[in-house]
Amino acid sequence: MPRGPALATLAAAAALLGCAGHSPGTLGVRDGRLSPCPDSPNCVSSQETGERHSIAPLPVVGDPATAQARLTAAIEARGDATIVSSSPDYLRVEFHTRLGFVDDAEFWLDRAARVIHVRSGSRVGYSDFGKNRSRIEELRKALLGSG
Repeated sequence: MPRGPALATLAAAAALLGCAGHSPGTLGVRDGRLSPCPDSPNCVSSQETGERHSIAPLPVVGDPATAQARLTAAIEARGDATIVSSSPDYLRVEFHTRLGFVDDAEFWLDRAARVIHVRSGSRVGYSDFGKNRSRIEELRKALLGSG
């Protein structure tokens, strides 16, 4: 996390530019795939192969519906999230950072593969200082009961 002048600069830019941005119109599952990440390093996806964007999907341990319910509970417990859309196999979530930025995350339960595919990306900016990746890893630990 940036400190001192870097944090102040980010906060000032956020205040001037507005951080929320607009939700991308490309979100959702199409033909068994979540949207690809943009070229910028502020996005991770379990369906990407490049080192910059790739992250492991969340495992489904036991019953898929129970795994999805545990993920939903872990997201709700964070206090920085709003669940925008929910179905038995899909969650769309907006995560809010302390600086006022909004990150869009998607969680798709792939029952055949027994995983929950994830995509998490910043709406605005170029770098997220690893926040999207660390947030997904925090959810992974919570889902597996070690967080």
